[in-house]
Amino acid sequence: MTVLFADLKGSMELLADRDPEEARKILDPVLAHMMEAVHRYEGTVNQVMGDGIMALFGAPIAHEDHAVRACYAALRMQESVNQYAEEARSAHGATVQIRVGLNSGEVVVRAIGNDLHLDYTAIGETTHLAARMEQAARPGTVLIAPATLNLVEGFVAVKSLGPVPMKGRSEPVEVYELSGLGPARTRLQAAARRGLTRFVGRDAEIEMLRRSLERAGAGHGQAVAIVGEAGVGKSRLVSEFTRSRRSHGWLVLERRSRPLQSVSAMFRFRSQVSSTLPPPPTSRATILGPNVSAAS
Repeated sequence: MTVLFADLKGSMELLADRDPEEARKILDPVLAHMMEAVHRYEGTVNQVMGDGIMALFGAPIAHEDHAVRACYAALRMQESVNQYAEEARSAHGATVQIRVGLNSGEVVVRAIGNDLHLDYTAIGETTHLAARMEQAARPGTVLIAPATLNLVEGFVAVKSLGPVPMKGRSEPVEVYELSGLGPARTRLQAAARRGLTRFVGRDAEIEMLRRSLERAGAGHGQAVAIVGEAGVGKSRLVSEFTRSRRSHGWLVLERRSRPLQSVSAMFRFRSQVSSTLPPPPTSRATILGPNVSAAS
C-alpha cells in the first residue's frame, strides 16, 4: 500500500496572531482540498492532524495501482491548494503552501478505538518514511521514496534530488520530487518503456482475431470479447494484433476504461466513433480486445 502525509507548512507562524475564527477560515479550506483529492482517487483519510492529514491508498479499499492513485492525489491537492492560495492571499493576507510525502510498502494495518469511535491506521517503517518525506519536502512540492517510484515509473514525471539524510535512518535515502504526469496511462505502456519480452504463444487467439477482421472487412460486423485473469496478457494481445501487418489499411480507434474515470468508456467510445466514422451504410467497424479498440 502507499501512505501519504500532507501538511500546511509554517502553520504556527501563519496562524499565530490571528483570531481563532479567522484561522479556521484559512485552515479549513486547505484540509478540505487535501481530503477531496484523496477521496477522488479512492484513498482513505485516516488521520486529520490539525494542519495536515495522513491518508492510505490500497487499504482498506484494495487497489493494485495504489501508488499511482496516491501520486495523482498529491498532484491534485497541490494544484487545488495553489488555486485557493490566491483567494487566501487577497482575503486574509496569508501565504498558503502545503508539502506532501509518499512511501509505499508493507505495513501493519489495524483498527483502533472504543465503542464510540473507531480509527483505521497503518504502522511500520513504510509509514515512518512517508512522514519523513513530507518533513523533507519544500513548501509546494511532493517527495516520493524509491519504493513508490518503482511502482509509478512512467505514470508520473519525477526529478531526482539524490541521497538525503533522514532522521532515524543510518543511510541517506534516495528522494524524488514529483513534477507532473508521465506519458504512460496503462501498465502496458509503462512496461513498453522499459522494454517488452518477445510475444509468443498466442497463435490461436491471433487467428481468431484475424478471422473476425476478415468477416468485418466483408461487411459482417464483429464483436470480440477477450476475458482472462489480470496480468495474463489481454492488453498485449490486442496491442500486438492492432499494430501488426494484419491491421494495415484499417483505422484503429482505442478507448480504455480506467478505474479512475467516472464516465463510461463505452459512452466516450460511442462519441469517438460517431465523430470519426462516415455515416452508414458505408462504415463498418469491429471491436477488438478487453479495452475497447475499434477498427474501420
